[in-house]
Amino acid sequence: MQIKHLLNLVGHQLATLPLMVVYITDGCNSRCTMCDIWHNPRRNMSMDLVDELVQQAQKLQTRWVLLSGGEAMQHPAWHEIANRFRSAGIRTMLLTNGLLIKKQIDRFAGNVDDLIVSLDGGTAQTYETIRGVDAFELVLQGIKLAKSEGLAVTTRSTIQRQNFREMPDMIRMALSAGAESVSFLAIDVSNPFAFGERFDEAISLTDTIQALTHDDVVELEQIIDRLEVDFADEFRRGQIVESPEKLRRILVNYFRALLGEETFASPRCNAPHFSTVIEVDGTLRPCYFLPAYGQLKRDDSLSTVMNNDSALTLRAAYANGKRDECTHCVCPLYKGPRSLLGM
Repeated sequence: MQIKHLLNLVGHQLATLPLMVVYITDGCNSRCTMCDIWHNPRRNMSMDLVDELVQQAQKLQTRWVLLSGGEAMQHPAWHEIANRFRSAGIRTMLLTNGLLIKKQIDRFAGNVDDLIVSLDGGTAQTYETIRGVDAFELVLQGIKLAKSEGLAVTTRSTIQRQNFREMPDMIRMALSAGAESVSFLAIDVSNPFAFGERFDEAISLTDTIQALTHDDVVELEQIIDRLEVDFADEFRRGQIVESPEKLRRILVNYFRALLGEETFASPRCNAPHFSTVIEVDGTLRPCYFLPAYGQLKRDDSLSTVMNNDSALTLRAAYANGKRDECTHCVCPLYKGPRSLLGM
């Protein structure tokens, strides 16, 4: 347990960094409809910056690192990066679209603790419609191989208009392939920071084919009702990460709020007080959805940069309910004192 972590909850300065999210590349081999990162030229994080982050993570008592992107496995040295963090005693998670798992399965041994695989369809056709590549079976094969190598696999599905009816299929496909758990979140249709420069100008939250209509939301609620009955054992065992009540809150209530049928409920979140997102070039953000506040450069202390005036201002603003992005957030994360000590 790390008592010093609790100091993060006292004010807006970070004494430690329990969770580090690292974008090791901004290249991607998917063509997702809800993301524009794949339009950008690919940049890979330098190994010098990786080594600096490993050193800084040890100083800041980091317990978890999430390697992401873009598609993290497109970095030619992703496995070496994972190994450097893991060798430093940091639990290492890899977030991936799964397209390269089968091809690179030999690179996982001893490098990754947890694998999070995006699975945005319950059928090959829907998967290709959303992800832009014909790779549904390839991803399921990758999950099976990862399971056979002893990796803990979670699938994460972004619910949107094209796939919400396939939630039961996504659960069955993921668990039958060997995933230990299945997780869902709603599609983000408004944030300009998280998924590339998606919007040329301000748009209405409902000006997207990806959000659900009123009739869709009614049907979604019925689907969740059936899930609660048909997958009662899976919910009980935690194989479906979110409870039925939480699914109704993060999906049904969220899409209703997008339609103006109810108000957005401010999510419970304090992620910027125990984590930070670090991009390919060392740019720092409080989380996926808030803007950058600085950049880690040569000879900088990560602690100094993540506690600069801009960072403190952003943390104070979100904590006091003054950031609109937080109102619409699709994946808030909260850690109380006990949870923070357990990290």
